[in-house]
Amino acid sequence: MSTPLASIVNVSKFYGNVMGLNDISVDFPRGLTGLLGPNGAGKSTMLKVLTGQIRPSKGKVEVLGHRPWDNPVLNRMFGYCPEQDTFFRGMTGLGFVTYCARLNGHSQREASRLAWKAIKRVDLVKEAKRSVDGYSKGMRQRIKVAQALVDDPRLLFLDEPLSGTDPIGRVQLMELMHDLTREGKDIIVSSHVLYEIERLTSNIVLVNKGRLVAEGNMHDIRDSMDKYPLTIRIRTHERTRLAKSIMDLPSVSSITMGEDPTEVLVRSSSPVRFFPMLQKMVVNEAIELHSIDSPDDNLDAIFKYLVD
Repeated sequence: MSTPLASIVNVSKFYGNVMGLNDISVDFPRGLTGLLGPNGAGKSTMLKVLTGQIRPSKGKVEVLGHRPWDNPVLNRMFGYCPEQDTFFRGMTGLGFVTYCARLNGHSQREASRLAWKAIKRVDLVKEAKRSVDGYSKGMRQRIKVAQALVDDPRLLFLDEPLSGTDPIGRVQLMELMHDLTREGKDIIVSSHVLYEIERLTSNIVLVNKGRLVAEGNMHDIRDSMDKYPLTIRIRTHERTRLAKSIMDLPSVSSITMGEDPTEVLVRSSSPVRFFPMLQKMVVNEAIELHSIDSPDDNLDAIFKYLVD
């Protein structure tokens, strides 16, 4: 088994009487991982612990094999895009990214070169010399991603980078994340918007109220949830005959005819029992099926089942 990209073990974080993280243990694999949860779930706290900005009240944390606190060597290996804006008033986008590069120890000339390169990657060259004060929310998000990229880090922590972006900007940032992953970089990106993460990756870490709810491949997580009801969508030109044949199966809770004339929606109380019985019935009665899938095999369903 490969060494995890980052690991937290029995980590808790208290803010006075408020618990930000509650005894969480999770490994983040290489590649792109979505850190998912509602607002206030503990996502930002987890990223701040991983980046060494705050210390946990208890537990162990490792990132790229290093402890993250007071570790300049590790700091140069990752980039961080915060959720909140942290700009100096009147500073241009280029000035902001250059300043961040200077903080990493680069000369003014080298910092400027690296800043232009990072700004180009987020497609803000034309706006680089404008004051950040006049940037739209989406532009501010992209310039924050640029500063995270300025030192060409191996690992990126992106906290809600798509929040407030317009549709075009959202697509551009998603494409950039996919490009960076293909180039060999690792990314941990947080979001409370389910479809955003679903479009980025199938590997998720789901948190709620400071606790780990689920981790791993979203489809594997969904497949392991056999105790929960599942909606199965079956398409066939013999949907009436199919519906009559399966309506008395013990694991079928309800049958609904879909808007599509070939579609039958079956609610099963035990998917693990239903599928073998469906297969046997279809073979015995020679019913031709065009497709079988499940609208529940998505993050919305996983989130509803595991968090509610």
